[in-house]
Amino acid sequence: MEVIIGYLLIFFARVVDVSLFTVRTLMVVRGQRVSAALIGFFETLVYILALKYVVSQLDNVWSLLFYALGFSTGNIVGSWLEEKLAIGNLTVQVITKTKPLELCARLRKEGYGVTVLEGQGRDGVRHILNIILPRKRLTKLMKQVDEWDFSAFITVFDTRAIKGGVVFNRKGK
Repeated sequence: MEVIIGYLLIFFARVVDVSLFTVRTLMVVRGQRVSAALIGFFETLVYILALKYVVSQLDNVWSLLFYALGFSTGNIVGSWLEEKLAIGNLTVQVITKTKPLELCARLRKEGYGVTVLEGQGRDGVRHILNIILPRKRLTKLMKQVDEWDFSAFITVFDTRAIKGGVVFNRKGK
């Protein structure tokens, strides 16, 4: 029984440390250094504990296997966790042929800050709707745009920093 508990300890410690690594890396990319440093502290503690246990049993292939499985699973869990946390902001560009200015007005009424630019496409002038929003709102925005025009051209970018303007006003206007 102790052996199985040891394998599970290795596995779960690796899942935790790799998940923390994934979230920490994304925090660094988004400029959230203090949060990243705090996460890194716990990540390192868990990693060293798992590594200590595995190194003490290098001749045990099962320990190595559970260590590797924990690493692989940690990547999946970390990316899922980061998606659920939805930290940060995005810039969404929408190009629709279906009454773009009316869509702009509707989105503004919903509380989104929308900037409209004119662009030159293959088939002529197009309106480009630029929308900056919290990542947690992306699914709802995509649904609203799809309901308006399922064939709209949409691009999504990570936004590292924002200064001024209207990002999202929960109450609308």
